Amino acid sequence: MSAWLAPAEEGGVAAAVADAFAAGEPLAVEGAGTKRAMLRPVQAARTLSTAALSGITLYRPKELVIAARAGTPLAEIEAALAAEGQMLIAEPPSAALWGGGQATLGGVVAANLSGPRRIAGGAMRDHVLGIRFVNGRGEVIRSGGRVLKNVTGLDLCKLLAGSHGTLGVITEITLKVLPRPETAATLLLRVANTAAGVQALCAGLGSPYGVSGAAVLPDTPEGPLALLRVEDFADSVAYRIGRLQDLLAGYGDSRRADAEETTTLWRGIRDGAPLAAAAEEAIWRVSVKPTEGPGVLAAVQAAGGRGYLDWGGGLVWIAGPATAALHAAVMAAAGSGSFTLVRAPDSLRTAVPVIPAEVPPLAALSRRVKAALDPKGILNPGRMRAGL
Repeated sequence: MSAWLAPAEEGGVAAAVADAFAAGEPLAVEGAGTKRAMLRPVQAARTLSTAALSGITLYRPKELVIAARAGTPLAEIEAALAAEGQMLIAEPPSAALWGGGQATLGGVVAANLSGPRRIAGGAMRDHVLGIRFVNGRGEVIRSGGRVLKNVTGLDLCKLLAGSHGTLGVITEITLKVLPRPETAATLLLRVANTAAGVQALCAGLGSPYGVSGAAVLPDTPEGPLALLRVEDFADSVAYRIGRLQDLLAGYGDSRRADAEETTTLWRGIRDGAPLAAAAEEAIWRVSVKPTEGPGVLAAVQAAGGRGYLDWGGGLVWIAGPATAALHAAVMAAAGSGSFTLVRAPDSLRTAVPVIPAEVPPLAALSRRVKAALDPKGILNPGRMRAGL
């Protein structure tokens, strides 16, 4: 078992990385460890955790800004925002998707995880105003700031978001937040099949009614369902849901879900609940053009997988046996889109590509960035690709 390092201060993180740099020894970097089964396993004698680096350091509700240390549980951030009637914009998934635990803010940003509201509000990285991190030399670097408009230094925020701890150890994050809608409702539309469901979603998203969630659940007791969520003031929500119901009447019968049912539905979609994935199964996500989502799902279903669509059909969640054959089918179905092996046993994660290969010019740029921020390659080596 690897040695466990969990400094409670940023200086301790910097010292741990500096020691590893001097010795040329790799570090496995993580928060609470909820995403340990995501991407490739890291081979390192020591694990550096930010779980003890916790706490909200700044919250200005009137300015729509919150800052917290990387190890702060996501639930703590959400509770603080909820008390002020505010929310995280990107609606990131909780640790339930990986089997439980306490997901941290740093882990969510490092993986750039976004939920159903991404189609209306943007990705997690779009809301990072500022970031502090320790690079592979053990140096503390700050990028961005703590206000909505700033030009403080080189913007490394978007670079670190989605880097999975391979470019630096995130220690603190500042985020833009938004007021929580007064209420929400969902239109549940019975459709003939997944393709018809995506057509309905496209029509709803192209309407002026402000859809903030658009998913297709192909296997429900009611048959295939297209779900469209609307959030706002109560009168506005009632009006817009009614207009959507009229607009989409030609796709099938429908009903409206109230605010309580809407919350439950979309929390499940966010956290992968419709997959009902067993602990030994693998989970993938595929990002493609929305119109390609039904074809991707059909292909993986033929190979023994199952799934559902989010983001208007552009995000395909897949679960099934953790085999190289199903993984190959997922890769083939993704085509020119993108795939991620979200959860799998080590035996599969070490044997297959967990994300698509980069085209040569982009791969060369990635190597230069890695060399600049982590010159000895000690931070999560091999996490995203073998040898990197």
